[in-house]
Amino acid sequence: MDSILGFLSTVSWWMWVLVFLFIVAIRDIFVQQAHTISHNFPIVGHLRYWLESIGPEMRQYFVANNREELPFNRIERSWIYASAKKENNYEGFGTDRDIYAHQHIFVKNQMMAYKIGSGHPNKKDNSFLPCVKVMGAYNQRKKPFRPASAINVSAMSFGSLSAAAIESLNVGVAKAGAYHNTGEGGLSPYHKKGGDIIFHFGTGYFGVRSEDGNFSMEKLKTLVNENPCIKAIEIKLSQGAKPGKGGVLPGAKITPEIAKIRGVEVGKDVLSPATHKAFDTIPELLELIEDIAEQTGLPVGVKGAIGKLDQWEELADLMIKTGKGPDFITVDGGEGGTGAAPPSFADHVSLPWVYGFSSLYKLFLDKNLTERIVFIGSGKLGFPAKAAMAFAMGVDCINVAREAMMSIGCIQAQVCHTNRCPAGVATQSKWLQNGIHVPLKSDRLAQYFKTFRKELIEITHAAGYEHPCQFTMDDIQVNVDDDFLHSDLKSTYGYEKSKVDFNNMQELYDCEFLGGRDFHGTIK
Repeated sequence: MDSILGFLSTVSWWMWVLVFLFIVAIRDIFVQQAHTISHNFPIVGHLRYWLESIGPEMRQYFVANNREELPFNRIERSWIYASAKKENNYEGFGTDRDIYAHQHIFVKNQMMAYKIGSGHPNKKDNSFLPCVKVMGAYNQRKKPFRPASAINVSAMSFGSLSAAAIESLNVGVAKAGAYHNTGEGGLSPYHKKGGDIIFHFGTGYFGVRSEDGNFSMEKLKTLVNENPCIKAIEIKLSQGAKPGKGGVLPGAKITPEIAKIRGVEVGKDVLSPATHKAFDTIPELLELIEDIAEQTGLPVGVKGAIGKLDQWEELADLMIKTGKGPDFITVDGGEGGTGAAPPSFADHVSLPWVYGFSSLYKLFLDKNLTERIVFIGSGKLGFPAKAAMAFAMGVDCINVAREAMMSIGCIQAQVCHTNRCPAGVATQSKWLQNGIHVPLKSDRLAQYFKTFRKELIEITHAAGYEHPCQFTMDDIQVNVDDDFLHSDLKSTYGYEKSKVDFNNMQELYDCEFLGGRDFHGTIK
């Protein structure tokens, strides 16, 4: 043995390298059959796969220009990062956008901007911007809710996002006076850190799931009674990334903690069906909405990505006939998606937000139903100019998902579906999550929301209004195409949004149903 060790110690390091490369070459040629390139070009063929693996990062940092990346380009990401960190988010020497490009947004400014008085709520807090409508007001729910922020956190589940990310988002919305949608993974302890909650469930009924995998009203009632932070209930009909498709949560990812929250078994694959078990028809959906509202006292809404309108029209007609209906509708765009989705769905199924929302809103407008519903927009709207456009089209507040993720550290690595998120946001790896410092990241989410609201208010004042709900479709101009260069939203989408009942910002501030009390109480 000593002689063998003595011989090995005399072998130079470069000889060991040659031995290793020889073994790799033997493996490439005679053992592996999966990769043609490494078989035909042993050793050096591996370089091709390595370069391919880091290709997205190389293009992102060294190849792509500031405006050409998707889903969010470098300028958009930089604005979110700077806003979240309270850094200088201005740009110098004028815009570098192609302002003649298709769908470019122009907000028409007033000759003399709106001027706020000395006692105005925005003098005390330049980011105070609540929703004008009250969820549940028309249907006279027992516990109406006015969202205290025009921008809120969209549906992202614990399980899809890490515990540290969920906790950062919830602490952040508490600091910003916004609400936090749970996503369909159930209400976790990380959602209960002070922020207002909209409890969201889908076809898996996680958190309110009976033993046979159906919806349990008793579990929902218990959940609501034990958690006063829950302000509304949202039923997911579909989502932007994969409408009409279910999903599988692999058993290997189901920890005891996730199993307890979702009401499933540890280590066993869990199926989210493509359709609901609790209802099959529009009348049954409406009955469930009313039953939940009666049992819990909370406003109840639905979320959907928009495609065909026939069943939405059936819902609208039933609302007219019965005088009942959802308190809010969250419209998701086909461009959305924070989790895993097949490209065939993510790229092609459901309409982009502007097309889907305009079609749905027009349907409800034609039936004189828009005043009964709080419309929530969700689909890359986390930028002030896009939000101004959305308000002009009829939304009452917006939800953001990926923009919120970026504010707490997401770098758009686009590996959310692999459990290897390098920023610790979309992974269950404890090591990667340790990089998220909750107090700091929650401050950044809150600061992004405050900066967003402040700049949206400033745009609103520049247009001559006090609140963005006052925007009309004539106030926003968009580039259309080469033949008809530009037009206002009214001409482009063929409707004029209904006027929202708004008097002044002070009335909203004094509302007894205003959410985010812990936050807004500090500026009284």
